[in-house]
Amino acid sequence: MTHERRLKAYEVEMPIRAGRDRVWEAVTKPPVLHRWFGWDYVGLGAEIQQIFVKAVTKVAREKRMGWADGSYLEIVADGAGSLVRAVREGPAATGPDHFDAIEEGWKAFLVQLRFLLEHHPPGVRRTIYLTGESTGREALGLADTDWQRVGARVAWTVDPDGHLVVAAGNRPLDSATTNAVQVIVSTYGLSDAEFATCRDGWAKRWSATAENTKVTVAGSPDPA
Repeated sequence: MTHERRLKAYEVEMPIRAGRDRVWEAVTKPPVLHRWFGWDYVGLGAEIQQIFVKAVTKVAREKRMGWADGSYLEIVADGAGSLVRAVREGPAATGPDHFDAIEEGWKAFLVQLRFLLEHHPPGVRRTIYLTGESTGREALGLADTDWQRVGARVAWTVDPDGHLVVAAGNRPLDSATTNAVQVIVSTYGLSDAEFATCRDGWAKRWSATAENTKVTVAGSPDPA
């Protein structure tokens, strides 16, 4: 008997206060993609090229792009703004609460897209990517601010310095179980010295919070 592996179906939606043309540019132009997608590491440019240029089929008139696994990203009108939808269709091979790294990635990255298009942060984006093992509650304690949830596993906030912080866990963030947790800190327009101070501060707090910690910035190898 052949057992076919089925990918989880998902639908992630993010309203953004920006017109469809502007959002389409942000998801199709590599220089703009660098200002919101993923996190800095040595292979980010190649990753953007593979996902958004080489391996994608685009229908510009419909503001829609798709990939070989049947997933797609589309921008639909939502009043004066837009609704970005990341979708993978298919039978419900797993329950809706089953962890899917791509689904959770879209939740985190679309928060970053919305921040860029709604807040217009000036200057070059540089990120601090923290990985390790902790509980979700411990990770959210890194920033003493109000966190907004995107599903059970992703949350975001803006820290007192104006940096966007997105936290994601392989388990729900309310779980008391230690699990793999990732935190992306997006900074914009910092000088080298300011960025180094910011990086060192986050690294210090993260090492005191989690186990098996790593800090990834531009030029670092893939943390995976």
